[in-house]
Amino acid sequence: PSWGEAKSYIVVNSNLLKGFYWNYIQMANLFSYGTLQLKKVQIETFGRKLNGIKDCLRGYKTKDLIINDKNIVESSGLDIHPIIFYTGNKIDCVNGILFDVSSEELNKADGYEVNEYKRVKVKFESKKEGWVYISKQ
Repeated sequence: PSWGEAKSYIVVNSNLLKGFYWNYIQMANLFSYGTLQLKKVQIETFGRKLNGIKDCLRGYKTKDLIINDKNIVESSGLDIHPIIFYTGNKIDCVNGILFDVSSEELNKADGYEVNEYKRVKVKFESKKEGWVYISKQ
C-alpha cells in the first residue's frame, strides 16, 4: 500500500517459517443511518460490533421503506427501515455513524440490504469519503 493515501488499514502480524510478514487489509468507510447501527444486526451480519463516529450526509433526506424480507425483519426486529434519497439541498442532512469496515464486510453489508437500496460513494460533512446505501429510485 501507498502510505501517502488517506485510508485506514488493519495490520495483521503472522508468524511464518521463523519470520514475520504483514497482511494489509484495506478498510472502507460505511455510513449507517438505520439498522446497521444495531448491535444485533452487526453481530449477525459482520460477526462483530462495529466501531464508528458520528457524521452527516448533506443533500439527502430519509423516508420509510416497508421490508418484506423475513430474514431482514427478524434480524432488525423492524418491518419498516429508513431509506435515503437525494434532494441536492445542502440544508437537508441525514445523521448517522461512519463505520470502518473491510472490503469483505462491505460485501456482507450488500447482502444484508434489500433490492430497493444501492450503494454509492459520497463525501460526508467531515470531508471523509465512504459508502452509503440510498434509494435506487
